[in-house]
This record gives sequence, C-alpha cells and structure tokens, in this order.
Amino acid sequence: MNDPRIEQYAKLLVETCVDVQPGWQVLVGGSALARPLLEEVSRAVARRGAYAMLRVNLSGSGINVPWALEAPVELLEQPPEIDAYMWKHADALVSIEAPENTRELTGLPVERLTTIQAGLRPHLERVLSMDLKWVGCQYPTPALAQEAEMSLAAFTDFLYGACLLDWDAERERMKRYAERFEAAEEVRIVTDDTDVRLSIAGRPMEVDAGGANMPGGEFFTSPVEDSAEGEIVFGEFPAVYAGREVRGIRLRFEGGKVVDASAEANEEFLLEQLDLDEGARFLGELGIGCNPGITRHMKNTLFDEKIDGTVHLALGNGLPDVGGKNVSQLHWDIVKEMRSEGSRIELDGQTVQESGSWRL
Repeated sequence: MNDPRIEQYAKLLVETCVDVQPGWQVLVGGSALARPLLEEVSRAVARRGAYAMLRVNLSGSGINVPWALEAPVELLEQPPEIDAYMWKHADALVSIEAPENTRELTGLPVERLTTIQAGLRPHLERVLSMDLKWVGCQYPTPALAQEAEMSLAAFTDFLYGACLLDWDAERERMKRYAERFEAAEEVRIVTDDTDVRLSIAGRPMEVDAGGANMPGGEFFTSPVEDSAEGEIVFGEFPAVYAGREVRGIRLRFEGGKVVDASAEANEEFLLEQLDLDEGARFLGELGIGCNPGITRHMKNTLFDEKIDGTVHLALGNGLPDVGGKNVSQLHWDIVKEMRSEGSRIELDGQTVQESGSWRL
C-alpha cells in the first residue's frame, strides 16, 4: 500500500515550495530509489498544467561518478552545453536527494570534485538568486536511515514529521524572531568554547517555512562580509560535506576571514575547502534553527541545520537574495549546539536566546 504521506509531500513541494505555474518547464531530479516521490511530484506538476522533466541518476550524489573518474580533466571544467541550456531556461527545479550510499563522493578525488563544482558555479547563479524557483528535499532510503542510526521506518516517520507541518503557523512564529534580528546590527554567539561577533546591519532575514528547503524551519541571512571576529568551535556535531565527515572544527576570524583553522579529524579536507578560492574563508550565511520536529543530530545537513536550538554558519558563497556579496564555489553549512547551559545569542548586547530557549 502506498504511503499517503508521499502525495501530501509532493503537493507541498510543488504547490507551496515552488508554486509551479501553467506552462513551466520543471526539472524533477533524484535517484531511482525515490521513484514513488518522483512519480507523485510529476503528477502534481501535471495537475498544475506544467511540464515535468525527469532527471534520474543512479547513486543519488547528483554526479556521474564513474564518468567523473575517467573523463579528461578539461571535460570536468564545464558542463555540457545541453546542461548549460537546461540551467538557463528551466523555470523550476525539484531536487530529491535519495542516496544509495551517503559516502559515494568519497570515491572521487577532491581535485576532480572541486573542478566539477567550479565548472558548475557560473550556471547556478539563477538558483542562488532564486530566479530559478527551486526546492531541495530528501526521500527516505536505508542509507539516510543508517546515517541517522535509525530504522528505515523510524527515519521515514521522522522525515515526514519534520516536513508535514503547518507552515503558515511556523512562518508567523519565526517571523517574530527574524524581525528582532533585522532590527539589530550585531549578533554575538557565545558558549563555553565560542565567542564570535557578526554584523548583520542592513541585511534582511529570510524565513524558511515551506520555501527552497524541505524541511524548512530556520531563518537566515548573509552576514556583512568583513565583520566576523572571534573564535567558534563546532565540537558537538560532525560536519559532513561532499561525503566527507570532519570533527571538532575550530575557526578563528579576523576582519571576516578565517585566519586559523583546525579539526580533530579530517583536517586536511577542511583546509582544502578553505583554500578552494578567495571567498571560501569568508562567511556566506548565518542561520538559526527552529524546526520543532527536529531535536537531534543525524549527520544530515538538510535536517541538522534546522535543529531547534542551534545556529549554523556557512563558509563560502553568500546569498544574494538577502544581500550576500561573497562569491565562492563552496557553501558549507556547519551546525553549532546552543542548548547547553550558558550558551546564548546576543543582539546588540541583549540576550535573546539562552540555552536554546527564546527570551523574546
């Protein structure tokens, strides 16, 4: 029997997150493991009078790893013309992550992966600016469940519990917090091992409540690029990026730039990412997690950055929609626990959240 939540999920993605319009050309991508959701999304797009253009991949990584391992480097430096045309002319994108193996990309040498990412970067401007309406989401697979140390049934319930919320109500709740941030000039994040200050003066806050990410449940902005000062330790949770897991990240900022960095595990990969380009050592995002259905870390950034009572900083590319100017092929969200005793977020010197609880 089909799970009725799949149809609800597809309707949310197509009608609320992307708001597909008649005649649109909608890219619908994901691995073959996501077939039930790919089919429901296609039906939902059809009911909106639009085209659903399926892009099904094998492993769920979004990169054809066997090809990328063998192809001449010059082919990795830019996508084929047919893909470039697709990115330029599509009206919307529904991207469904359903990996067979969450570590698939570790089989691709870092230099080849970064070459592909650099080649794609110019073609993603429409995504970053939201000119191309898009939503990224996940479909429950055994690999995602294993990563979260859950059974597939438990992970499936967890996913739908975090996604199928009353997003109108969630938007109103988060909007109240976001407005307080918009009225401030400086954010300070303090824990027993962290003290970092960021300017958000003149930067609007975007509330994610059924938008480009599903699950939603955060509000975010791009900090002023040269403003970060201090040190932050991401010691509570591992940071996962491109299939690699980095533990115990410590970053020290001066004038907005990471001037010193270390990690307890996989430090070499961290430093490689920081040296990708000139923008990789600057911050592209400050986000505040607020999803009431997400209370634990799962080594799954799409969920982890929304944990209620956390913050996350993204190294690299800024978000033009909220005034971000930093340019990089990197955008790496790293989550910081703020529910521990004494942890706090200050706005212009006033504590607005303490130990994960709001004081607003």
